[in-house]
Amino acid sequence: MTVTHVGFSDESNWNTGRFRSLGLVTAPLEYLDGLARELRHLLEESDMAEFKWKKLDGAKERFTAQKMCKCTVDKACAMQLRVDVLVWDIQDSRHSVHGRDDIANLQRMYYHLFRNVLRARWPNDAVWRLYPDEHTAMDWETVKDCLDAVSTRIELERSLLTGGDFRFRLKRDFGIEEITPGNSREHPLLQLADLFAGLAVFSRDKYDDYQGWLKATSAQKLLIIEDTIEDTKIPNPSRSARERFQVLKAFDEECKRRKLGVSLQTKRGLWTPKPRNPINFWIYEPQTPEDK
Repeated sequence: MTVTHVGFSDESNWNTGRFRSLGLVTAPLEYLDGLARELRHLLEESDMAEFKWKKLDGAKERFTAQKMCKCTVDKACAMQLRVDVLVWDIQDSRHSVHGRDDIANLQRMYYHLFRNVLRARWPNDAVWRLYPDEHTAMDWETVKDCLDAVSTRIELERSLLTGGDFRFRLKRDFGIEEITPGNSREHPLLQLADLFAGLAVFSRDKYDDYQGWLKATSAQKLLIIEDTIEDTKIPNPSRSARERFQVLKAFDEECKRRKLGVSLQTKRGLWTPKPRNPINFWIYEPQTPEDK
């Protein structure tokens, strides 16, 4: 079948820390070349071959991330792409269990993400080519080999809650025709997925520190204006945290300016109340007491 849409996915902290995330950037195939070309130009202007969230610790990376955020907001408002990020908390009732299998859990989270984006946010007849980042815990080669497997459809709740295998009928359920693990240097939209997956986790993990930094920077400006030397007891976050705080602040302000409905304070981290919005941060919540 002819591919009509593309998706680029990446993970952040899938097996470390309290908060984990999956980022998925999707777009109609007709916009792919233009989006990739613009992002490459942006990276070249910033003298960067590749953006990685985990390497954001200086002004150069910060400026690049801010430009990428603004470009994404512009393209999302023009309906040329979507960004969906699924975040989960390993301290919730689903994940706080002895002997949790993080890779099996990651598989299920991918299924939830696909189910809520590929069919619910795009046309039902869309035919997909997916580009997950090649540096992943997922065995995408095995999943790809199963696309053409013939099997009876397993009910979603039964398969998720009784240890069903991840080899779901991806082609039948979601119209996934191809899965091609990709190198993020070659696919700039994978770098977007990395950026927003990382930003989502950071916004929740460092929410209190971020609020303290905002107050501190406001206090510093006030002191400069009033020309005093009062001890303000301003916290001193790391250089990397300060750079990332500035990216988060710029992104939050841009989303508000464009009325994209992305909230930061309500859930103490990035969250979109209306998931149909083109930039959607979604917090996974356990569905039933058996959802472990």
